[in-house]
Amino acid sequence: MINNKTVKSLIAGLGFSLSAGAFAQTIALDKVVAIVDNDVVMASELQQQMAMISKRLESQNTELPPQDVLRDQVLEHLIRERLQLQMGQRAGVEISEQEITQAIGRMAASGGLNMEQFQQQLWSDGMSMAQFKERLRREMLINRVQKGSVNRRINVSDQEIDNFLESQEGKFWVSPDYQLGHILIGLSAGADEETVDDAKMKAEGLYQQLNDGANFKELAIANSNGQMALQGGDLGWRKTSQLPSLLAEAVPNMKKGEVSEPIRSDAGFHILKLYNQRGGEETIVEQSKVRHILVKPSTILSDKEAFEKITHIREELEAGADFNELAKNHSEDIGSMLSGGDLGWSTPGQFVPEFEATMNDIEVGKVSEPFRSQFGWHILKVDERRQQDFTDTVIRNQAANIIRKRRFEEELPNWLQEIRDEAYVEIKLSKIAAN
Repeated sequence: MINNKTVKSLIAGLGFSLSAGAFAQTIALDKVVAIVDNDVVMASELQQQMAMISKRLESQNTELPPQDVLRDQVLEHLIRERLQLQMGQRAGVEISEQEITQAIGRMAASGGLNMEQFQQQLWSDGMSMAQFKERLRREMLINRVQKGSVNRRINVSDQEIDNFLESQEGKFWVSPDYQLGHILIGLSAGADEETVDDAKMKAEGLYQQLNDGANFKELAIANSNGQMALQGGDLGWRKTSQLPSLLAEAVPNMKKGEVSEPIRSDAGFHILKLYNQRGGEETIVEQSKVRHILVKPSTILSDKEAFEKITHIREELEAGADFNELAKNHSEDIGSMLSGGDLGWSTPGQFVPEFEATMNDIEVGKVSEPFRSQFGWHILKVDERRQQDFTDTVIRNQAANIIRKRRFEEELPNWLQEIRDEAYVEIKLSKIAAN
């Protein structure tokens, strides 16, 4: 049976509810409640949004604000939404059907539903898939406009990255995570020598059993005095700073799957198992030095004609023509055409998937078959390949992303207020009944 709350929780973040009652409102005479630049907000939409939000807050046992306060808040939200949608339209931002389908697929999968079950739940809650897709498209468009507009205002300097990585928080973030198992053969304070020896012998015996293939969790449940004994000694993911110093010293020297020799502390003898590790390892990346030629379809060059043109260019290359010259004369990639199509050394994720797949599959020195991406028709050639240590680059990129995300959250309200202040907004209805 499908859990109704599962789907509701998945789409709550989109800012709308699935209440059928919210769509059952009838408006005797629709009115314009706000003019927003070249668009308007209608009374019907305001009432529907108020009803939906009220329903959602009630289902969460949250006390509703006064109706006039809720009305003003919802109207302001709709005004800002309109402004961002208009910005996206002016900039030519589009959300493809494929992107929407993929997003819905991820939402359904995260709730353990297949697409048929997801659609069935939408219908049972009074929303068609078409309505859901349209709302999702709007939210994705707004998100893209926000990222594009706000990120242009954010510049993360090398000094900021250095400062973050040198801070206590940065060092904690950079340090590896270890998934650990733990067995403790406990000792009370002031235990005599014989008791200590017995505990040591027991710990060494368990260590030997583990090396012979015994199940760590079973031994932990049966023998450990640690707090997580009944969970098979599972400590979950820990950083070394979250471990006692003696254990923290041992973990970085262990390999995945390895069991430590008994480690003595005031609490007794500890045995650790390293199940897994994330972070703190070298990141070796294969790079390709690549060049390409791009032909774009246009109003005067159909997609078929663009394909025929790139095919003819490839034939010239196969006959011995110079790649640099053909790129300078024919490529429509302004950023690389003057340098003979040279894109330099690649980094993972730098190019669109179609380009990366072709680049990774082709032999060095060969010219690819024509292939299509969102930009047009390409051919490419890999001049060299190399293995490069990207550990420091990956760490710095991740640190920059953390800083950028924080700055984004700080800058977004400022940007929203700016576009609101700069827009022409006229509130046409100062008071509207909630029902």
